[in-house]
Amino acid sequence: MEVPWKLPHIILPKPASSSMRPQGAVRRGAIKSTLKEELQEKSDGSSEKGDEVGEEKLSPEEESASEPVNLEVIGTNTGPTMFRLPSQDSLSGENTVSEEMLAEEARKKSKEEEAAAKERAAQRQQLAIEELVQSERNYLRMLQICSVDIRSSLQQLQPPLANLDRLFLYIEDVMEVSSRLLSLLDRRPSGEPQFLQTLCDSFLSLSSDIEAAYKEYLAYYNQISIVENSYKQKEALWNEIVRIIKASAPEVNASSLSFFLVMPVQRIARYPLLLQTIQKHTDTSHPAFKLLEKTALTSIALNCRINEYKRFREVADKYKKTETLTIKDKINRLNPHSIAKKTARFSQQLKHETGIKPKLVDEEFDAFEGFFNILEHGILVLLENVETYLLHLQRFLDCRTEEFDLDMDGEKSPICYKEITTALRQWILPTFEKRMRTLIHKPLCALRDLLVGPRNLIRKRLDKLLDFEMIESKSTLSYDEQAVANTYRTINTLLLNELPRFNGLALQMIWSMLGTFSCMHKDLAADMEQLFQSFAQQLPHSHLHPSAFWEWAESAVLESAKKLQTVCQNVEDTLNAPVVQPLSPSSQRRLKQLTDKHGSGKIYQVASTVVGSRDLDLNLARGELVAILSEADTRGDKRRWLVDAGGRRGYAPSSKLIRYHQAMEDPPPSPHLIVPLDVTGKRRHSYTPESQPMPMRVVRQPYFQVIAAYDFTARGNHEVSLRVGEPVCVLEPYDKRGNREWSLVEAISGQRGYVPSNYLSMKPVEARPPGFVF
Repeated sequence: MEVPWKLPHIILPKPASSSMRPQGAVRRGAIKSTLKEELQEKSDGSSEKGDEVGEEKLSPEEESASEPVNLEVIGTNTGPTMFRLPSQDSLSGENTVSEEMLAEEARKKSKEEEAAAKERAAQRQQLAIEELVQSERNYLRMLQICSVDIRSSLQQLQPPLANLDRLFLYIEDVMEVSSRLLSLLDRRPSGEPQFLQTLCDSFLSLSSDIEAAYKEYLAYYNQISIVENSYKQKEALWNEIVRIIKASAPEVNASSLSFFLVMPVQRIARYPLLLQTIQKHTDTSHPAFKLLEKTALTSIALNCRINEYKRFREVADKYKKTETLTIKDKINRLNPHSIAKKTARFSQQLKHETGIKPKLVDEEFDAFEGFFNILEHGILVLLENVETYLLHLQRFLDCRTEEFDLDMDGEKSPICYKEITTALRQWILPTFEKRMRTLIHKPLCALRDLLVGPRNLIRKRLDKLLDFEMIESKSTLSYDEQAVANTYRTINTLLLNELPRFNGLALQMIWSMLGTFSCMHKDLAADMEQLFQSFAQQLPHSHLHPSAFWEWAESAVLESAKKLQTVCQNVEDTLNAPVVQPLSPSSQRRLKQLTDKHGSGKIYQVASTVVGSRDLDLNLARGELVAILSEADTRGDKRRWLVDAGGRRGYAPSSKLIRYHQAMEDPPPSPHLIVPLDVTGKRRHSYTPESQPMPMRVVRQPYFQVIAAYDFTARGNHEVSLRVGEPVCVLEPYDKRGNREWSLVEAISGQRGYVPSNYLSMKPVEARPPGFVF
């Protein structure tokens, strides 16, 4: 009997549940565990020692992890029974299905996580948007409290606060642009998906206005701090200001004005942070992402430009100031560093003038500077003309001809003219003068004062250019040299950016004022026409046809104009006529000095008094002698001549200078002069206290009368005109400085003034007259 082959004892793990798995279903962990154990048995070779034959020991983890394996029995009754594992093909199919299920689960999980992340990002984006909008509302409300409530309360303080308006300068512009931004954002609710598009469009559309408002406020903020610090110096005043602040805004617990006034400085820097936060939580696939990115970059660039403008303004404020220093202050400022710097600049200029070293040329800046110089000259000339116009108008108003009695009470025409003139002087012309001063003269004076800053910057640029040229060729610069280079570049860039704008605005103001001037004259003509129409029937020639009346009016005006021109020409010829009277001793010495130095062909005489109105202008009296050095100024203006006034050199108007025609050295003796033969040698200055009494040949002592030996024409209010033989009374035989070349006299008319002492003489008289000598 054949004994059957004994099967090895195999312990199969228990199924996980009572339900049977499909045939061929094998867990991946069980296969890996079985293969791992077989490899371990082969490698050790001693795994069966101490163990029963056909038994395998599994760890608890492996028992729990393993699952049943379906084995297929192969063989016959007579042969050994064999067991075969499931085929590799069946295992591969089963693994593919399992991997697809796991991948699907992973995809679902990732989609859920992605959806959750998008939801969180959307919530954070919405919170950032709401923060921007809500903070803008709170910011605008704080500014309104400061500029309306607190400001109105501060305006009621007594005595009024100094510079209160300067404290709130430019804050209205900031509030206006913030209000416009909120009004654009309120057109669409913040919860809508399209609100982000609206936010970006609103900010970009107002970016230029935001920059214009904030850059002026930030540039001026230092002055705001100075004004507030001036209030803090007075303890009682500052306590009252703090009380007003706390009463106006109790919810914020503010204790100073800077708590509110610094908000625009902080707000403009928060825009990039808020926009970048919104961009961080916005998906790149969002339709408005590109626009949001552009908006964030615009806010950053806007802050950079504002900071650069503030830096430029600080440099401009530093160098455009005009200081009035005495000679002592200037000497105290001298030190070795300043002397060395000025010496180096002067040396650099000499090198430019002599051609040793070329000068840096900036054609663009030179064009702007040239136009500025022309504009400055035009503004000053226009202001001078307006002031002259107002002066003539004031003189016309002061001359009240209607108040004089012309003995024409019975005629209608003089009465009408008197009423018309009264209305002109009391109503029409004073109103016109007031408008003229308000709309023309005052803006021109302000524009003239504004010229000082650019002019000082242009001068400072020249100094910094000389410093920059000396260090330009160096490869490496020290800290101080780098600061010099940066200062020059800053001033140059500032002038290139701001000088064209200043020129354009100044030119626009000039054209506007000229247009206003024309409109004012048009209104003046309309008022005068309305005035004359009320008297039209009472005036002569009112019965004429309009064409005939205008013909008569034109002919009358032309005839009167010719007469007036003739009178003006005669007056001008009289005023400009050369002074042919002999010169005083001091003028004779100046004439000799100027003739020896410049020649007789360049000697000119001042026809009328000159009062200098610009730098390097001279103040000259009528009749004063000068020598012409140049018939044009440094800018080529031939209306201003460079003259030498006997040591003083400067500019004078060419229209007030006439060529000097030398008078006779010895004028003819006066026919009225009667001098005794004994005293002819003592004719001049014989009335002075130093004169010795002349010996008398007669017993009776004669009396002498001081008279004018020559004609003398006064050249100012301090002199008096005399005719030959006119008796005078000598008050002082010298002037206020003790100079005996001039004498203070009183004429017969009662006028007092100075005359040259050598123009006086004496004649004997029988009786003791007024003004006698002895």
